[in-house]
Parts: sequence; C-alpha cells; structure tokens
Amino acid sequence: MESLKDPEEAAAYLEAALDDGDQTVLMLALRQVAKARGGVAAVARKSKLTREATYRMLSETGNPALSSLTAVLAATGLQLSVKPIVRPKVRRERARRAA
Repeated sequence: MESLKDPEEAAAYLEAALDDGDQTVLMLALRQVAKARGGVAAVARKSKLTREATYRMLSETGNPALSSLTAVLAATGLQLSVKPIVRPKVRRERARRAA
C-alpha cells in the first residue's frame, strides 16, 4: 500500500483495475488508493463528499456518479483521461486490405 502514495504508481494501479473491466475491482482499487493517500475520511473531506457516501461509493456495490468519481480522484491527486483503444497491428492491416 505504501507504493500507492506515489501518483504514478496509483495511476498505474487504477489503470490495471480499469483494464479488468469490473466496476467492483475499480471501486476497491480506488479505496486502496484513498487509504494510502490519507484515508477515506480525509479523501471525503477533500472531495467535499460525506464520509458515509465516500465509503459507500468505494465499496463492492459502489456505483458513483461521474462528478463523485472525479471529485475523489482529484482528492487523491489523480484525474480521468481517455485514450483510443489500440488494436494489434495485424488487425489494422487486415482491415485496410478489406476496405
């Protein structure tokens, strides 16, 4: 958990959780990052959310609104970003030939 204090490590950890494709995995990973970055209660204060709502959001059944998710990420020193899906080169070449 100590390594999650580093923003780069925390971002890589959350990215791996996102790659898993399971929201429960992501919420629990974000909870671990919050714990490493001062605790869930401290993150709740920084994100201007109630402690209870933040604990609920970061649970196995958490289903946060985008505004809540971005607030918690910002409180941990992170942000959302979007990137294109990278397809393997072989598929791209086949797709070009088929067109």
